[in-house]
Amino acid sequence: MKKQQGFTLLEIMVVVVIMGMLSAIVATNVMGSKEQASIEKAGMDIKTLDNALDMYKLDNHRFPTTEQGLDALVNKPTSSPEPKSYRKDGYIKDLPQDPWGNDYMYVQPGTHNSSRYDLYSLGPDGEDGTDDDIGNWKKDR
Repeated sequence: MKKQQGFTLLEIMVVVVIMGMLSAIVATNVMGSKEQASIEKAGMDIKTLDNALDMYKLDNHRFPTTEQGLDALVNKPTSSPEPKSYRKDGYIKDLPQDPWGNDYMYVQPGTHNSSRYDLYSLGPDGEDGTDDDIGNWKKDR
């Protein structure tokens, strides 16, 4: 008779532990990459909105007010000061949200950029004024 061979419980447990360690390492690396990708996406969105705001100013000789907000890039403002040369289709199609599901913040004139405006995301924590805010005044975005 042939002797049946198989894996012992100890061998199976060693394989399960090794697989668990590998998946923990991979998950840690992937989660760190996702957060970095979210930060980079917010920086790219801010650059896109910066460009649209510059086009708005070129056409209308001023930036939208804080009250008009970023919506002025999509819909012609009806509050004062009304833009004189607003583009028929606006300056962007839709306003993006940051990677954490919040609206981008716009303040004109800005605290950090007093001659222009502050444009920023509240970052992963969703709180204003913390170190993880991502704004057009930060050079590392």
